[in-house]
Amino acid sequence: MLPRPVILQSAVRCFSSTRPAHGYTSHIGKTPIPVPPFVTLNTTPAKLEVTGPLGSTFVPLEPYMHLTPTGNGVVALFVDDATQKTQRSMWGLTRTLINNAIVGMTEGFSVPLYLVGVGYRAALEDDPRGTEHGGSGKRLNLKLGFSHSVFVPIPPHIKAEVPTATKIVLNCTDKHQLGLFAAKVRKWRPPEPYKGKVRLSLTFFISGASFSPVTV
Repeated sequence: MLPRPVILQSAVRCFSSTRPAHGYTSHIGKTPIPVPPFVTLNTTPAKLEVTGPLGSTFVPLEPYMHLTPTGNGVVALFVDDATQKTQRSMWGLTRTLINNAIVGMTEGFSVPLYLVGVGYRAALEDDPRGTEHGGSGKRLNLKLGFSHSVFVPIPPHIKAEVPTATKIVLNCTDKHQLGLFAAKVRKWRPPEPYKGKVRLSLTFFISGASFSPVTV
């Protein structure tokens, strides 16, 4: 009878795909935020006011967050205790919101929607209801293969253009609100699940950078 093999406890190695968070930091949160010279930041204990050529907006701040200028038109965001997971996660989120607010108040955000389908057309026209229901007085007239036209009122904070019959360009200073309205328009015609035909594709253009089209 052969002897049983001896397994040494020290020879057992444990592997993990998760890298430990040494130093307890946020790679996004610690990134400096560039501030153009024509942008004004006013900090209060509860919020940050960002004022630029396109208007002003607010970003909420937690009590444990501190915004410190580091010179050369750059500010840095810090938290009191980076060892706490909540503060680390809010650190990166708030830094992204502040950067988006600065970009929105200086350059704005743009989203083009492309209509892909036989007979698909889009037009920008006056809304007969005007501004009665909080609209801007404009609406999109979409022909998407239904037996009727689809009318989408445009909110006052969204600027829409239709340069061609198959392209819609949406502009806004708020990236979140722009994405919500673009998704609302795009929802009217989802893609065909097998061939991907007949769709509304979306591409974000932010600060001169473009991302790959996403179809829904």
